[in-house]
Amino acid sequence: MINVSTIAAQQVAHAPATTTDVVEVRRRTIDTILTGAGALLTVVFLVAGALLMWGSNFADDYVTDELSSQNIFFPDEAALVEDGNSDLVGYAGEQVTTGAEAEAYASYIDGHLAAVADGATYADLGGPEREARAALQEAQESGADEATVAEAQANYDEISGQRNTLFKGETLRGLLLSSFAWSTVGMIAGFAAWAAFAAAVVMAVLVALGLRHRHQLVKATT
Repeated sequence: MINVSTIAAQQVAHAPATTTDVVEVRRRTIDTILTGAGALLTVVFLVAGALLMWGSNFADDYVTDELSSQNIFFPDEAALVEDGNSDLVGYAGEQVTTGAEAEAYASYIDGHLAAVADGATYADLGGPEREARAALQEAQESGADEATVAEAQANYDEISGQRNTLFKGETLRGLLLSSFAWSTVGMIAGFAAWAAFAAAVVMAVLVALGLRHRHQLVKATT
């Protein structure tokens, strides 16, 4: 009688042995790699922080220099209150030199522009101005009486004056809001710079701890 168990055991005994390759990585090598990566990140954070801080300072200086050269001042407190700008009394009499002040003065201008032509903008008055100019030319060329010509001239002058006022006001307002935008970008860059410096400090501490641990391993294995 054939013993199945004996045959199976013999087959297992004569089966080729399987081998598994094992890659051994020493703890000291791992510490070296991690410490090197941490040192690299520390340098990256320091460089990023320095560049961001430079950008922040550049934006602040640029905004301050440009606004200061314009010599724009807020009206006094009484004038602000009379115009319905009580929320701006904190800036009364101050020169516009910062992004926050530029935004505030832009809102002050916006309130005045809304009253120039019943809320119409520079672009809105383009059509009415052309129509008023055409009416004036027609009155002059058709030989209309002086009263009709004078009325057409007054209408054209009024619309043209309103449009010129809106153009200057909207241009100044846009420049002020651009200064405010650059100031905001500079502020964000400053916050990001301090965050990068903080990350660099944390990484430097971790690198120091890693070097200490590696030194202890070296001492323990020698």
